[in-house]
Amino acid sequence: MSELCTHLDEVALRELPASVDGCEECLAAGSPWRNLRICLECGHVGCGDTSPGQHAMAHAAATHHPIVRSIEPDEEWSWCYIDQVGLRVDGIHGTTRIPPSPMLQ
Repeated sequence: MSELCTHLDEVALRELPASVDGCEECLAAGSPWRNLRICLECGHVGCGDTSPGQHAMAHAAATHHPIVRSIEPDEEWSWCYIDQVGLRVDGIHGTTRIPPSPMLQ
């Protein structure tokens, strides 16, 4: 396991969206999600690894976009799927309003 993320040069998203509707794939399929993540390369919003669809990880595997950031309230951490390391990416601004998880209702 790498101790450092070697993919910070691939971070293109520096401003978080003001709001999102939920996991893009779960919304399309009418499925519930838990723990929203945003791709810091393209802005894709997917559900986290504890969600049935694990769409954030699937997006990273399909596109080779390495780093996601949690957009859950009060969370500012990121994860590099390639280097398998958690980190905090500096220079990301804003907060995202998200709907409640349908799995927690």
